[in-house]
Parts: sequence; C-alpha cells; structure tokens
Amino acid sequence: MSPATPTPSSTEPERVEALAPPEAAGSRADRFLADAIGSLSRSRVKALIEAGHASRDGAPMTDPSESVRAGARYAVEIPPAVPATPQPQAIPLTILYEDRDLIVVDKPAGLVVHPAPGNLDGTLVNALLAHAGEDLPGIGGEKRPGIVHRLDKDTSGVMVAAKTERAHRALSEAFAARDLDRAYLALAWGLPAPTEGEVSAAIGRHPADRKRMAVVTRGGKPATTRYKLRRAWGAAVSLVECRLLTGRTHQIRVHMAHIGHPLVGDPVYLRRSPASARLLPEDTRSALLAFPRQALHAATLGFAHPVTGQALSFESPLPDDLRTLVALLDGNSQ
Repeated sequence: MSPATPTPSSTEPERVEALAPPEAAGSRADRFLADAIGSLSRSRVKALIEAGHASRDGAPMTDPSESVRAGARYAVEIPPAVPATPQPQAIPLTILYEDRDLIVVDKPAGLVVHPAPGNLDGTLVNALLAHAGEDLPGIGGEKRPGIVHRLDKDTSGVMVAAKTERAHRALSEAFAARDLDRAYLALAWGLPAPTEGEVSAAIGRHPADRKRMAVVTRGGKPATTRYKLRRAWGAAVSLVECRLLTGRTHQIRVHMAHIGHPLVGDPVYLRRSPASARLLPEDTRSALLAFPRQALHAATLGFAHPVTGQALSFESPLPDDLRTLVALLDGNSQ
C-alpha cells in the first residue's frame, strides 16, 4: 500500500500507512516500513519507532525488531524537519567555565537544550551560538556546539557542551562510558525505604501513552539509578541525591515514581496527589502541589578535560524556586 498523502502544513507531522501483505509476515517492522515508505532509511525508521512515532492497528509500537503481522495496518508519523543550522540568539547564560574546547553552563529551568519541533528557537544551542560567535571552531564542519548530554526543559543545573570536534568525541565517549561524576538533587514525595539504594528496572515507551516513559518488562532498555537520602521532612518529603549508571530518557523521574516516590511538581509522572502530602501544613502542601515543574536539579558534574586531561568539577546550588520550597518545608517564610 502506498503512503498516504502528506499533511499540507509544514508544522504537522507527515503520516504514512502501509498494509502488511502476506509475504511480509515475519520480517522486521523497521525494515518493512522503510521499504514501504521508500524515502527513509531503516535506521531513521528505527529511531522513529523507538521514539513512539509508529503504530500497528492503532496501538503504539516501540520495538523496531518486532515481527510483521500479515494484514496489520502500520503507520508512521514523520515529524517535520528542523532547520539544519540554528540561528544565534542573545539569551543570557550563567557560564561556570569556558575555554577553546568546551563550555560549562548552569542551565535554568524552562530552557530547552536543542531545537526540535515545537521549540525551533530560544534554546541553549541558539544561546551558545550567539555567545561563542566566530570563536566557535565547530563540530562536523558546521559552526555549532556539540551537545553531549541533555537536561529536560524543566530540569535545572550543570551542563557541558563541546566547542571542537576533538572535545565532542572525547566527552561523548566519557558520557557513554559513565566515566564522570554526576549527581542530581530531587525533592520527592514520601520517605524512601531503605534510605539508600539502587533501582534497576528497564525503561521504555509507555504502552498506552507514547509521550511518557515507563518501567517495562518487554522492549525497554536497562536502566539503573542509585539514590541516597540527603534530608527528610518527616515522612512527607525527601531531598534525594541520585546518580545515574545509565542515561535513559526521564530516568530519575521514572525510577523514583516506580518506587512510590514521584518528584514534587512532576507534570508527567506525578499522577495524583500523594498520600504523604497530607502530612504537611495546608499552606506548605498547597505550595508543593502547585509547583510548576519537576523538582530536579543537576547539582554536580565532574570529568577529565577532553584535551588536557585535567580533572574538572563544577557545582550548581539549588535555584531560587527549589530553595523556596526547602524554606517552606523548614518552616521559614521566604
């Protein structure tokens, strides 16, 4: 079956469909869809499936290697292309360190890291292009910063970006091997028991909601998070330090919710008012329940300089909004 006609608006995803013939049964879904679409490589289709942009008979697909079922109707939504070269934009940055090879910033909550559909500008990349200007040697033949790790839009804290090809390659390898020191601080509902532990549970797309991640038994990727209690306000709220042994989308948020301690303010994984909220005074409870973002902060980042080998370490204090919550929990007025 030939793909459907693309939607006319360039801001809307193109949806293509294919009905699996009998001879396609048993083949890989990503290969079948790539052949049916014709204009996309198998690796691109695989990435779209893993990102939750494909379905079979209306049900979300997340496993590119699943076997095709004869007679099933497959669909893929292809997001509109993002401009290849983001434009510089003068966006204020808090710079913790910078040299010819890299730049370390303290990212505020609300700042998207990289242009993507829905956020084509106003991102950290746009800000870095404006800041570095002609002094940016660039990555892959383009004058652009090399993003080697990301923080969610509403997660604050320390980030490093490469300015040269050599630094980009070395930092990417360090992040892939977890050869660095990285710790997050999170305000979570309830009191974890034990107060120090490890969550090892595979993460994949939620089977019914492709915009969410979830702990899954099939089709997910291994994920491990170590956590340690730093402070507690009775059994109501905890300040938890989290360290990642893997780097999955929303990993800390998913794992903490999985063990019954979702993050304060999490718009995706805090599904209802937690029972522990009833342990707080009404004004404090109302403030925490109304907090507009996940209470997650990338507090420390340490790594070897990709060129000199020098040990570098950076810390970011809790931002004002999280400090205000802590003050409320402590019973102070700020």
